Amino acid sequence: MSSHGRPERHGPAPALTFLGAAGTVTGSKFLVEGEGARLMVDCGLYQGERRWRSLNWEPPPVDPASVDAVALTHAHLDHCGYLPALVRGGFDGPVHATSGTAALAAVILRDSAHLQEEEAEGARRGGWSRHDPPLPLYTVGDADVAVAALRPVGDDAAVRVGGSNGSTVTFVPAGHILGSSSVLVEVDGASVLFSGDLGRPDHPVLLPRARPPAARTVVVESTYGDRAHPEVDPEHHVMADAIRRTIRRGGSVVVPAFAVDRTEIVLLAIADLVASGAIPDVPVWVDSPMALAALEIYRDPTHAAEVRPGALDRLRRLSGLRTAHSAEESIRLNTPGTPCIIVSASGMATGGRVVHHLRHLLPQARNTVLLTGYQAIGTRGRDLQAGARELKMAGRYVPVRAEVVTLDDFSVHADADELLTWIGEMPHPPESVHVVHGEPAAARALADGIRERFDCAVSVPRLGERVLLD
Repeated sequence: MSSHGRPERHGPAPALTFLGAAGTVTGSKFLVEGEGARLMVDCGLYQGERRWRSLNWEPPPVDPASVDAVALTHAHLDHCGYLPALVRGGFDGPVHATSGTAALAAVILRDSAHLQEEEAEGARRGGWSRHDPPLPLYTVGDADVAVAALRPVGDDAAVRVGGSNGSTVTFVPAGHILGSSSVLVEVDGASVLFSGDLGRPDHPVLLPRARPPAARTVVVESTYGDRAHPEVDPEHHVMADAIRRTIRRGGSVVVPAFAVDRTEIVLLAIADLVASGAIPDVPVWVDSPMALAALEIYRDPTHAAEVRPGALDRLRRLSGLRTAHSAEESIRLNTPGTPCIIVSASGMATGGRVVHHLRHLLPQARNTVLLTGYQAIGTRGRDLQAGARELKMAGRYVPVRAEVVTLDDFSVHADADELLTWIGEMPHPPESVHVVHGEPAAARALADGIRERFDCAVSVPRLGERVLLD
């Protein structure tokens, strides 16, 4: 019997099934099956286009009760946000993650559940849902159960999953956000390395990722698989120019920013610009309870080994830093009276407090929206980036008259060359590589690059595709 009292599974060979992040850049879920264990690597929500988001509401792609354990590469919602639904469906095993991921995931999952409940209630009162009554995907109670299942582990420590013939899971720093890791799974003599989201070597807050370990099979992300990042401008000229223009015309700057990691990086850039005199010292509001909680986790001495020494100390130079904790404080920022900068989640404007800021501030030409990261197809951020003249929010269309500026300085995803470099740093080339977590063009481009550089088989898997690992 397995450690959960379930019958042992016996199969001809270990296998990998792509349950998410295939054909799209969100919804990461991968199932590794061996003779003695069934492990899910990542358990993320789909975001963006309706055709993908609708999959969140489908029955789980595998019987949750049959999964022995989950291993998380990191705490972003598209990698951990489906966990409460998995728990609700019957999963009762451990969720292995680094201590940084466990701390951030607890905040993110509870916030996600709160938003799910809030949006369902708003749809019920507003009458703009097609469902009667509209229900959340999961509740705060479901999120609490998922959080209780988190089991923090150390970097480079092998964790056993399943019975005596089970798998081992090892976490290797990935440098993307605090706690982010690549995950090595060894099962029945086979090995598969999941890149997770890989960071850049010059992350402003975090130390660089570690070298990847050896593995016969690699599953690699391809968010920026078809492009190279522009050289980072340390003085953030584009951002500074946009802020100065906005303040001169009496407007406010809205920065949709991911609550985890991106908020910290944006605030550091603003602090440096104020300190150098490049922008006026106007009030800078952080309007995201989750971002404030994440900042405290980044500052926790427990995680100091991942953070560049002194990086976060620069925030002390930002004398105008303000925090909006209550809903009432957040609402007042829609009519601030004087120019200010509002940093609020979510980063692609799919939900959270930034949505009501956009609803009120987009119609006014004096305001500016700064987009600071990847905007997935089907999100409001992508629509703004593409020049949309109206956005639909809470069942109504809102005119877009504000200036919209895309900043290229803030990505913490590896670009195409950095992804290829990561594979090249393995002790020896893998036998096969599967390219996931990217829009189709990006995934195909990275697959072509891998074929050209390495002597291995390469695939861009289909959703639900199953491959052998032996």
